[in-house]
Amino acid sequence: MASSPLTRIVRYATLTIAALSLAACGINSVPTAQEAAKARWADVQSAYQRRADLVPNLVATVKASAQSETQILTNVTNARARATSINVTTDDLSNPAEFQKFQDAQNQLTQALGQLRTVVENYPELKSQARFADLMTQLEGTENRIDNARTKYNDAVQAYNTEIRTFPSIIGAKLIHGAKPMEPFTAEPSAQTAPTVNFDFGSDTPPAAPAAPKN
Repeated sequence: MASSPLTRIVRYATLTIAALSLAACGINSVPTAQEAAKARWADVQSAYQRRADLVPNLVATVKASAQSETQILTNVTNARARATSINVTTDDLSNPAEFQKFQDAQNQLTQALGQLRTVVENYPELKSQARFADLMTQLEGTENRIDNARTKYNDAVQAYNTEIRTFPSIIGAKLIHGAKPMEPFTAEPSAQTAPTVNFDFGSDTPPAAPAAPKN
């Protein structure tokens, strides 16, 4: 026996209400997770900016005692310029290409600072300067803050991406918010390791000379 028009209307209304009820599960949870990730991103930007602000004084201090290291200092300066020229907005967090540009630029600055650290080992008189010691202490703290901020951002992004992909929030995420996955930071060999900036400021012992090449 065929269903009556009234029965079909009631059934349709019931299904619609059920679907909307499920979708409502993501109405608040999706934007809440999204805003949490954006807040963590602001912390990442602040930490990276703090590092960039330290670089000019660091370069000037090293240059005064290691004038022959022009290339290394130029590399650091150029890497800083590139890192600060790439601005990733919260909208770009769902753009893999733009996010990768930012990450690559910050990686280059990390590597350049690591090279500078290696060079400084050859200048014990520079390492003993109070100004240099203070800058290195600040850099160490900043690198730690960057690492912590990145970790918390990745955790928030994972929570958000899981939220928009999980039933029933996926319904509201797609139909109401148009939510897109956000990009996390990825670790790359020899690129994401922060430079070690713990110097022994009380020691004036120069590094050991490299071993003579074998015949």
